[in-house]
This record gives sequence, structure tokens and C-alpha cells, in this order.
Amino acid sequence: VQLVESGGGLVQAGGSLRLSCTVSGRIIGTYAWGWFRQAPGKEREIVSAITWYGDNTYYAESVKGRFTIYRDNAESTVYLQMNGLKPEDTAVYYCAAETFEPNRISVATREYDYWGQGTQVTVSS
Repeated sequence: VQLVESGGGLVQAGGSLRLSCTVSGRIIGTYAWGWFRQAPGKEREIVSAITWYGDNTYYAESVKGRFTIYRDNAESTVYLQMNGLKPEDTAVYYCAAETFEPNRISVATREYDYWGQGTQVTVSS
């Protein structure tokens, strides 16, 4: 099983990007999704998460009101719409899937079973 991300790139401050992450292969059962990011010299941090049914979402304070997470279970895909991007959003963004408690929001990296390879997002000022 692999998680394949796309959508990263270079954008000016105030611009938008949409990240997507798709399961290549098959994850048995249901799973929650998370988006994390890691800037140079910093630890990986949670950005957003969504449960299997999409009825519960989480956003880090730094991205509330600007980012939106949503999923398409039929396509085994999760999206992160990022608007109003700021230079401090610059990082490698990772998607992750969590199978243990798919109907609960998970914010810790250790709770996730599968990870994407990461996609670079760079926001210029």
C-alpha cells in the first residue's frame, strides 16, 4: 500500500493550492486521514485531520479559516484545499492514514499507519 500525494508547488503569498492524496493498492477496512507538515529544522506537525465518514474534522490553529480538508471514500482520496497561503506555510506536506480508530480524530504522528512521500509547498512573500 502506498499513499501518493500531488498538488504541491510554488505560490505567492495569498495564493491557493490543493493537495490530494490517493491510496495506491488497498487499505483493508476504514481509516481516518491526516495532513501533516514539516518545515526545515522543525518537527512534523498536524495540519488537519478527518474521520472516515467526514463528520468530524480538525484544524491546527494556524490554518483555521484558510484550509479545508475533505475526502472521497469511493476514490480513496483525501484533499487539502489551502487558501490565503502565507510564507510560514512553507513546508513538506505529508498525508497519512490511520486504521485503528477511523471514527476518531488523531493528531499524533505515532497514531498513523501509512504515510505518503511528501510534497513540497513553498510560499513566497
